[in-house]
Amino acid sequence: MQKNKILAQKIQSDAVLPTEYGNFRIRVFVDSQGAEHALLSIGLDNFSKAPLVRIHSECLTGDAFGSLKCDCGPQLKSSMARIQEEGCGAILYMRQEGRGIGLKAKIQAYALQEQGLDTLDANLALNLPADAREYDFCAFMLKKVGVESVRLMTNNPLKVEGLRSNGIGIERRLPHITGRCQTNEHYLSTKAKRMGHLIPEQVKYHLTCKTTEGDSW
Repeated sequence: MQKNKILAQKIQSDAVLPTEYGNFRIRVFVDSQGAEHALLSIGLDNFSKAPLVRIHSECLTGDAFGSLKCDCGPQLKSSMARIQEEGCGAILYMRQEGRGIGLKAKIQAYALQEQGLDTLDANLALNLPADAREYDFCAFMLKKVGVESVRLMTNNPLKVEGLRSNGIGIERRLPHITGRCQTNEHYLSTKAKRMGHLIPEQVKYHLTCKTTEGDSW
């Protein structure tokens, strides 16, 4: 028993995570505020080109409950599948629920959206920022696992700039469009028109099960 206790005291938060997409290595990093962020990865011990990386902000409603109000759940699943297919990459699962405003405020924003506000104005009506996320700790996590340059799966230019400004090179930006449906069409349109997300209007909800690939700046 004493031997087990000694082992437990020395063990790192670093283990194998088997998933329906394949095995990932999962490591947990704790920021200065005590929030626990996860890094899922494969192939980072020996890579010859910039790894495929996705920064995914926690979304309980989409990731766990399958909400159709957003595209978060499908984006997470798609990134897991794409990284396994690539054989080298990482998902940074950041505890930044509701674009950083937290779960309670996010659901309050949902209630305001039911009254006719869009996703941006709902946050502002609560005296909260449209997007409160920061990416310095993402860069820290990547550097800790030896990654200095990435191919980033994102539709959000703020993520590109957030990594670049914190010392991570962006070799390519890869569009990550999936999960679009009739229910979240207005939400995604608002992100494109008012928040600068790179979501082409011609990608309609009937393409919801497909992922747009390629590179774009």
